[in-house]
Amino acid sequence: MELEDQFRLLVGGYYGMVEMDEYNLKVHILKEIENNIQDFIATHPITNFNYQEEAMLLESLPLKRKLQDCLLVLHKINAPVELTLLVRKKLNELEGNVDFS
Repeated sequence: MELEDQFRLLVGGYYGMVEMDEYNLKVHILKEIENNIQDFIATHPITNFNYQEEAMLLESLPLKRKLQDCLLVLHKINAPVELTLLVRKKLNELEGNVDFS
């Protein structure tokens, strides 16, 4: 995976988490993802890449894509399982799948 794609994944995951109003502690997770993004930028400088502009473009991704990115990022930061299940539930609802659990 290219560095640009890794950055896009982190930012997409951040915006996916923004959509998770069902989770009361999302502010803490957002801060953790934000710290991961800042660490990534500091340790992986990409020449001729406008991080700010790219992040603004990613905000308009479809909700499904943002939630998929969010699942990957949550796994990376070892987020609570409860949150992962909430994101999966929301994805299933978007896809029209019925969850009988």
